[in-house]
Amino acid sequence: MASVTLKKKYRCSKSLQQFYSGGPFVVSSDGSFIACACGESIKIVDSSNASTKSTLEADSGTITALALSPDDKLLFSAGRSRQIKVWELETLKCLRSWKGHDDSVMGMACHGSGGLLATSGADRKVLVWDVDGGFCTHYFKGHKGVVTSIMFHPDVNKNLLFSGSDDATVRIWDLTKECVKKCVATLEKHFSAVSSMAISEDGWTLLTAGRDKVVILWDLHDYRCKSTVPIYEVLEAVCIIPSGSHFALSLGVFSQQTRKRKSGSTGIYFITAGERGTIRIWNSEGAVCLYEQKSSDVSASSDVGEGSTRGFTSAVMLPLDQGLLCVTADQQFLFYSPEENLEEKWNLKLTKRLVGFNDEIVDMKFLDEEEQYLAVATNLEQVRVYDLSSMSCSYSLAGHTDTILCLDTTVSSDGRRLIVTGSKDHNVRLWDSERRCCVGLGIGHRGAVGAVAFSKKRRDFFVSGSSDHTIRVWSLDGLSDDIEQPIKLKFKTGVATHDKDINCVAIAPNDSLVCSGSQDRTACVRRLPDLVDVVIFKGHKRGIWSVEFSPVDQCVITASGDKTVKIWAIADGSCLRTFEGHTSSVLRVSFLTRGTQFVSCGADGLVKLWTIKTNECIATYDQHEDKIWALAVGKKTEILATGGSDAIINLWYDSTAAEKEEAFRKEEEGVLRGQELENAVLDAEYTKAIQLALELRWPHKLFELFSALCRKREVGDQIDKALHALNKEELQLLFGYVRDWNSRTKLCHVAQFLLFRAFNILPPTEIIKIKGIEELLDGLIPYSQRHFSRIDRHIRNTFLLDYTLIGMSVFEPVTGVDSKTRFLLHSEKYMEGAPLTDDAEEDQKQVPGGLKEKASAKTDDADEDQKQVPGGPKEKASAKKRKSGKSRDSSRSHKKVKGDAQSNPEAISLQA
Repeated sequence: MASVTLKKKYRCSKSLQQFYSGGPFVVSSDGSFIACACGESIKIVDSSNASTKSTLEADSGTITALALSPDDKLLFSAGRSRQIKVWELETLKCLRSWKGHDDSVMGMACHGSGGLLATSGADRKVLVWDVDGGFCTHYFKGHKGVVTSIMFHPDVNKNLLFSGSDDATVRIWDLTKECVKKCVATLEKHFSAVSSMAISEDGWTLLTAGRDKVVILWDLHDYRCKSTVPIYEVLEAVCIIPSGSHFALSLGVFSQQTRKRKSGSTGIYFITAGERGTIRIWNSEGAVCLYEQKSSDVSASSDVGEGSTRGFTSAVMLPLDQGLLCVTADQQFLFYSPEENLEEKWNLKLTKRLVGFNDEIVDMKFLDEEEQYLAVATNLEQVRVYDLSSMSCSYSLAGHTDTILCLDTTVSSDGRRLIVTGSKDHNVRLWDSERRCCVGLGIGHRGAVGAVAFSKKRRDFFVSGSSDHTIRVWSLDGLSDDIEQPIKLKFKTGVATHDKDINCVAIAPNDSLVCSGSQDRTACVRRLPDLVDVVIFKGHKRGIWSVEFSPVDQCVITASGDKTVKIWAIADGSCLRTFEGHTSSVLRVSFLTRGTQFVSCGADGLVKLWTIKTNECIATYDQHEDKIWALAVGKKTEILATGGSDAIINLWYDSTAAEKEEAFRKEEEGVLRGQELENAVLDAEYTKAIQLALELRWPHKLFELFSALCRKREVGDQIDKALHALNKEELQLLFGYVRDWNSRTKLCHVAQFLLFRAFNILPPTEIIKIKGIEELLDGLIPYSQRHFSRIDRHIRNTFLLDYTLIGMSVFEPVTGVDSKTRFLLHSEKYMEGAPLTDDAEEDQKQVPGGLKEKASAKTDDADEDQKQVPGGPKEKASAKKRKSGKSRDSSRSHKKVKGDAQSNPEAISLQA
């Protein structure tokens, strides 16, 4: 058998996260992104693949209103805390915030000029704000209910503001200075809350939709009711179809073909969406319904009680003729566009589905070997199938009446892609993914079905395990392509195998054995198809959550709530290996690399990659915030998909070969760049050498370059030239290295010199633009203060040394006699007229003023003393005589010096 290359690294390349929790949302002017309310935060989501581009932490309670400026640069938000905030999307910073309402803000709209912001609230007020100044420009009051919707006239030259309320009225306000606080008109034809408003392209017709199941058209010339269109459903949204759009053109062609449109008709096309979950298109001329969806794309939920919101909650026409966007009550974004084929009948097609909230991920499997689609079971009654290329939900399969707990997928012998699901409703269902319908129903379990598994070889049966402690074998016989209703599946056999709930089942690669794991801490292997006992694995201290057969060996791997993974021998039921490393229950485990490795995930939110031969965990990944319930492994490339309680789906790709190749490429490139750096140093091209050292991330070589520059004469010019050539990223890296050098005494001199040159040539406006400069300066300042304090101490010590040397008059040391004694002796000789030696002359030159000045100064001092002593020279002489009385110690020291002088001829000559 060929050698197996072990996997060493996985990389999380894609992730599907929660981005919408219901409530307000707003689409950008080009349709490239959607700003969605997600709890107390705002998610900026890419509309093409549902990836979260950025997150704004509003910190103002649940978000209740959102609006975008016309140029998409500013985002306005408001929450339960009544705080209105202005965000700059480029920097993701809050520019300003204020409070103006007495209750929650329920609606928000930005003027076409971008200078005004209108807000409506539960306090029945409508306020208009100056965006730049943040002050209130208009204060409107008059509604008797919560003002839920608000809208500026799309024509910026018409200063009109429209507000709809729960009091079933629409009020029109004039924003001109002459009409401040004036309500131009009150429209009172509705009998229930007004939920949506729209204005025609010519700007003179207002459409209002309400929960009274009608759409009313108003003439804005005289504010009268033009017509009323009964819709017969509670409406949440009304949208005008632009005349030049693909929608309008295709509708016009279809209307002419079916002769539903009268010649010369000037009606308005508009769309309605509401509680039914279907889209209808109307022509205002004659209140004709041109199109209605036959079936709803909204998944019905069994737990929707009476009075709860169902169907669509909002709808908006996308800009740049990109189609229609509808939002459902279960947080899904549905994108529609007209079908191209108009020969048979005009129809809308669902082009994309983005799921804003998945709830808890329970189980998932790849749909086929191409690994393009992923079937996901969430805490709902339907299965969602995701297209991994766009991370959008392609379709959903609904039919269960309670939460789906498990699923498995296979490709049948005739090429059909099948999905089997088990639910809390005690049933199993078989689905055809291509036809997107249920083809089989299995009834027989008396408890929730918590585990299902398809056969691996023949693919003509599957096994289910339930909380009724039994496993059942179901046959796929009787399936055909022409069946319209799901057939009743037949089970071949069933048996009670455990004392508690069955959590997992697995079938051997040759379809000869089935293994089940239970909460009774055991795993049982039985022979198919008669389910005869083979062996029971005992040894776990908690319930078993996952089992799987090895693809090459006669063994089974199990994952348990006791934080361990065990491998068991089928022959005798002995435990071959035990793997410990998780800090909580291990919930899923699966073999990799032909059974030589396996991957596990658990309640600690960790994904671990193990090598069986060495019992070693070679990689641990922490990308989840909660329990990981689901693990799927692709058959072709062994791609991993993980999902859990955090409602996040992560896709992991094997990056072992890619990272090895990348490391080899970087090493090769490093060698070439290193040689280029050495050549630059030899050619004295220090600027180029410094840039190469920064690019290669070689701090030691960089320090050597700057040290060499500091030893040159024109060091300032060279360093200034090198610093000028660096960009902001390179300067950030250099400042990081300087911070590290500055923390070491041996390297701080170069660091301080670089800082001196950098702060001299770089303006402060450029320095503050360097990313992370605040943190870098915080690390530089304390050590710089220590260095300057140490230099100050050295300078003070030099002053003390200068003072000491001057006081000692040390010039040149002489052997046997110190300099001071020698100087005094020569001074006495000079006073007596004796000739000076060469050394004495040299001393005389070094003494300021010479010996004569010093002798004269001494004579003057003697005269001064004589004047100051009372009684004249005689009294002074007697006083001197008294003072010259010597103690015994001084006489002894004198005798000792005299004795030493007798033994030393030089001393005798000096005394003479």
